Amino acid sequence: MTDWVWSTALYVGALGAMLGALGVVWPLRSLHRKSRKRALVMLAAGLLLAFAVTQSRPSATDSTANHAIDEFAPRFHFRERHELEVAAPPDRVYAAIKAVAADDISLFNLFTSIRRFGRPGPESILNAPGRQPILDVATRTGFLMLADRPPREVVIGAVVVAPPGARGARRLTTDEYKSLSAAGFAKATMNFRVEDAGNGKSRVITETRIFATDGTALRRFTPYWRIIFPGSAILRLTWLRAVRDRGQQSSS
Repeated sequence: MTDWVWSTALYVGALGAMLGALGVVWPLRSLHRKSRKRALVMLAAGLLLAFAVTQSRPSATDSTANHAIDEFAPRFHFRERHELEVAAPPDRVYAAIKAVAADDISLFNLFTSIRRFGRPGPESILNAPGRQPILDVATRTGFLMLADRPPREVVIGAVVVAPPGARGARRLTTDEYKSLSAAGFAKATMNFRVEDAGNGKSRVITETRIFATDGTALRRFTPYWRIIFPGSAILRLTWLRAVRDRGQQSSS
């Protein structure tokens, strides 16, 4: 819920700044009472709020769980978690997780197009072929397959912030990813975990954790997370629904 509050505040600030800027050029009676001074105050307040949100950096949290994701992201600064019940046994749900493609996920293509500003580009998780399993696309275009433990958990991860000059470095191994602690990096680790809910049902959970190795990386990543979090949360939920739909179809 905290991330929702911070992101909402950021967008409210940005909207207020935009409306204030509009009023500086063309003050409206209903919004600015035809006063450029009021519009300037709105612009300044909006910018101040948005700036304050981007500077609100959280402290690291330690996980108390013992799942596969905890091997690779036991500490995190940002965490997003969603779950859904599926009327299918764990093995069917796990197979669905591995098989779901971009075209199966509502809004996936729209949101990823927005993230890349509508520009074409090389194949990646932000520009995924519609019918290919999305996890396969991710792990051949920048993400590491960190753990694949059917029918319980799959974990992938990627470096999302790196210091200048490090982006061209060779791809990390699983062990290197786990131990990476050099200054200037941030890692995003994501899992899908399946729990047996009994009576032929399962609970599927997805979690994303971001850990920054120092304050510089955290400062660089925080504004980005505040901006993308609402879209990311919606996308994760639709992703889980795609897993549910495929798992239930395959079990019927």
